[in-house]
Amino acid sequence: MTAPVPCDICIINSILLLQVTVRDALNQAMDEELERDERVFLLGEEVAQYDGAYKVSRGLWKKYGDKRIIDTPITEMGFAGIAVGAAMAGLRPICEFMTFNFSMQAIDQVINSAAKTYYMSAGLQSVPIVFRGPNGASAGVAAQHSQCFAAWYGHCPGLKVVSPWSAEDARGLLKSAIRDDNPVVFLENELMYGVPFEMSEEVQSKDFLIPIGKAKIERQGTHITLVSHSRMVSLCLDAAAVLAKEGIECEVINMRTIRPLDAEAIETSIMKTNHLVTVEGGWPQFGIGAEILARIMEGPAFNYLDSPAVRVTGVDIPMPYAKILEDNSVPQIKDIIFSIKKTLNV
Repeated sequence: MTAPVPCDICIINSILLLQVTVRDALNQAMDEELERDERVFLLGEEVAQYDGAYKVSRGLWKKYGDKRIIDTPITEMGFAGIAVGAAMAGLRPICEFMTFNFSMQAIDQVINSAAKTYYMSAGLQSVPIVFRGPNGASAGVAAQHSQCFAAWYGHCPGLKVVSPWSAEDARGLLKSAIRDDNPVVFLENELMYGVPFEMSEEVQSKDFLIPIGKAKIERQGTHITLVSHSRMVSLCLDAAAVLAKEGIECEVINMRTIRPLDAEAIETSIMKTNHLVTVEGGWPQFGIGAEILARIMEGPAFNYLDSPAVRVTGVDIPMPYAKILEDNSVPQIKDIIFSIKKTLNV
């Protein structure tokens, strides 16, 4: 028995679609922008000789050397300040925090120095800098290493805040962030680094960019709108797949950007589905979901809702260390399904 001959379309698709992890997508984006613009450089703890704590900067030090890939002491306030000053002087730094929990050590530089300078200089002094690193809950690292900073930085005018989910998001948004003349907080997720995604030939192009401030519909649906960012998009898609077997079609929106928020995309979806559930890993009080619900209540889509909008969030406590408690402190697929059915009165 002879093996079937693959069709031409199958061969073409296998050539054009690559499996790329989020880690490699971020690495490619930085590599291409470092090559494209000599003003771009990367600094942070262990980013050079060690190839990065999570290997996101693997190979960049060997390729670009000590002047472009810079290992720093363990002093976030210090190296964030150096990066902001370099941006003011005309360079385009990428400042890596080993985790965004450590960015609290440097928050004065991020907010008071980077975010406010363009306004306070009447538009004369731009600060083109990217603050990037893993954000949100990881696994087994307890309260001080497990919080989401999307709402923290999304609160502050002067910053752009990006939260990618897929390899396509990571690649296209990081390249846009590096080229942007404003300070950008780029919130990655440690648990997503090793996850592979299919990447088309278009996305593989060095010219591929994703505009900051635009959401993406990852799954079309007619019964309810699910809005989330970062790793929670995966859970929403999994919940949508389960509910599709029961005849419930969920529209899943990947926010991509926290600030500026693409409220128009969410409103347009609600006008079609008439129901809304937001999903986030962060705490509920003053969170991303709270902001989305307020925007919808104040905007034209409110009159299209057939039932109250619902938030699915992390639990309002510091993250426990014990695994069973940790699992019950962040949203699970069952929590999303329960909230969807409650909203639809199923």
